Amino acid sequence: MSKQQSGFAQLAKESSLYPQEKLMPVKQGKYSFFIGLPNEISMQERRITLTPDAVQLLVNNGHEIWIEARAGESAKFSDKDYSDAGAKIMYSPEEVYKAKVILKIEPPTMEEIDLMQNGQVLISALQLGNQTPQYIKALNKKNITALAYEFIEDKVGGMPIIRAMSEIAGNTVMSIASEYLSSASDGMGVILGGITGVPPTKVVIIGAGTVAEYAARAAIGLGANIQVFDNHIYKLRRIKHALGRQIHTSTIDTKTLRDSLTQADVVIGALRAEKGRNRYVVTEDMVAQMKPDSIIIDLSIDQGGCVETSELTTLSKPTFRKYDVIHYCVPNIASRVALTASTALSNIFTPTILRAADEGGVEEMIYVHNWFMKGVYTFKGNLTNEHIGRKFGMKHTDLGLLLARF
Repeated sequence: MSKQQSGFAQLAKESSLYPQEKLMPVKQGKYSFFIGLPNEISMQERRITLTPDAVQLLVNNGHEIWIEARAGESAKFSDKDYSDAGAKIMYSPEEVYKAKVILKIEPPTMEEIDLMQNGQVLISALQLGNQTPQYIKALNKKNITALAYEFIEDKVGGMPIIRAMSEIAGNTVMSIASEYLSSASDGMGVILGGITGVPPTKVVIIGAGTVAEYAARAAIGLGANIQVFDNHIYKLRRIKHALGRQIHTSTIDTKTLRDSLTQADVVIGALRAEKGRNRYVVTEDMVAQMKPDSIIIDLSIDQGGCVETSELTTLSKPTFRKYDVIHYCVPNIASRVALTASTALSNIFTPTILRAADEGGVEEMIYVHNWFMKGVYTFKGNLTNEHIGRKFGMKHTDLGLLLARF
């Protein structure tokens, strides 16, 4: 005779208190990406996101890559290199933009957005300081899921693409400064650094991040006298530790900064926008008091710049003068060394794509990894980035809520 159940046991079985059987989610098989690499048509961009070696690895792992003809030429990669690696060469942007995932360097132009398909995934730069509400609305109209690679973090909170491009920019910036200080460029006619018996040139660096670190290394190696300004004490301590020497550091105090600028030969703007908002720390009045033929290189220009007199320039026409001070404000400075920059980008994108494939696709990658989720700014017709929403006065929706809905 079976043992009679207690009233509580019977109640639990009939209610939600009783454990319910549920199948454990089973991870789907490997996802295959269909990726398009279009030709870059804006800002004389010379980089490309994937090298032929990376394409070969991805194709061997079951992914399909379409690349627009001549897209890699400026980075010294031929169509034959990509074809031999397994990519399909396409001869019009209309064809490339049929891919499910568009991977590019510069933000797409409005004309390129018109070519995009409904529901595509876009991974590119955003360059928030140069965008408009119309750009965001155009992406949302086509239900594009867009990720800005300058927002994507790694597992420890770093920004791998920003760091890689910042290293390149920091290493490159001093050669640019040297070029425009020379008499050949109608500059001051001084050497960057110093020689025996001649006072060294003075370099002021605003910001104490990765760009500043590598710029400072190059300047110190040439014998220049450097000053670094930043409002974060921990960053100033970090850069001194990284450089392994005592250098002049200061918080961004208006009087101290103004005095330093009046004596500077080179000023490097290397501040990143905080919470989506750029701010001018070098005012027009400060620029007006600088030495004639001194040079400002504003590397923050893609975020709007940190110098009030900065205006966007291009690789073909990189400089202008204001108050007789040379301004260099090219946002894609890493394109000056397109092969190195493309290889660095490819080394970051390739394992990320393979990881996303293992997770089951871009949406699954967004859902599972918070560090990848941070790159998303539009998701299936919705603006999800709070800072962009505030900047443009647009409605935004929390991405977590959208993921739960979809």
